[in-house]
Amino acid sequence: MSARILIVDDEENIRYLYQQELLDEGYQTVLAKDGKECLDIVQTDPPDLIILDIRMPRMDGLEAIGKIIELNKNIPIIINSAYSTYKDDFMSWAADAYIVKSYDLDTLKQTIKDILTKKKEQ
Repeated sequence: MSARILIVDDEENIRYLYQQELLDEGYQTVLAKDGKECLDIVQTDPPDLIILDIRMPRMDGLEAIGKIIELNKNIPIIINSAYSTYKDDFMSWAADAYIVKSYDLDTLKQTIKDILTKKKEQ
């Protein structure tokens, strides 16, 4: 059974790029365009891992992290932002990893693999 990964980003092209790359890696994917949609999915059908953008309308990623942890603290979260400045924000420390966006997704894919492997071993 392959892992289900929730991709949360307000940019449609980013969501679909990541979805295609992760499907090619053998993962199942679910897409959300903002923090509110993300929380609906976490409540109804929790994923195995969340890739979360920070700057989004309606509810940004940092606010979403707090609410995700309240709902289910066992879902690993990877913050994936174009801005490295948020690394200093206290809420970003709650995430399992922080990756600055790039069109080279090797770092992201390796981080996903590492986190899911660690989660299985626990």
